[in-house]
Amino acid sequence: MSTIIAGHFQLQDEIADARLALLDAGFAATRISSFYVNPPGQHDVYELGGDHDKSPGAKESDEGVVKGGATGAVAGAVVGAATIPISGPVGPVVGALVGAHVGSLYSLHKMKEAGEPDKDGSNQQAPRKSGMLIAVAVDDAAQEQRALEVLRLRGARDIERAEGSISGGDWRDFDPNSLPVLL
Repeated sequence: MSTIIAGHFQLQDEIADARLALLDAGFAATRISSFYVNPPGQHDVYELGGDHDKSPGAKESDEGVVKGGATGAVAGAVVGAATIPISGPVGPVVGALVGAHVGSLYSLHKMKEAGEPDKDGSNQQAPRKSGMLIAVAVDDAAQEQRALEVLRLRGARDIERAEGSISGGDWRDFDPNSLPVLL
């Protein structure tokens, strides 16, 4: 594992220019990798597609909907029971059904508004932006500074630092879902 400095560019021509500049600065071609990063959610990490095996925000939705539906059903049944003289014996049943539906919708709304952060903070920090990325493995602080200078002079945006391994021009352990450490 080594430190990797990576920068985003808009166009492939800019990547080609940055690659030449990194080569001119003394970096080996085998330690430079460039590729396209797909937009969040489109990395096809799982067999069925996508980046996650289930929706990240839906971890507790089943439990919340059941609680909201049960509470709404009880409240609806009570209101329906009060209307028995007008609606007859169907009142509590209809009240419970309407209450369960409204309660489940309300609980979903409350869970959405809560917006609790995930343990890894992935839903609180912006994900890695999509686009062309060029990365170079560096061995020490001097090489890191040289790589930063080259990428900045070429107009790189969202320059980041990561740990990983680039060999043969391929960043083998790149994780598109990891949170970038911007410099």
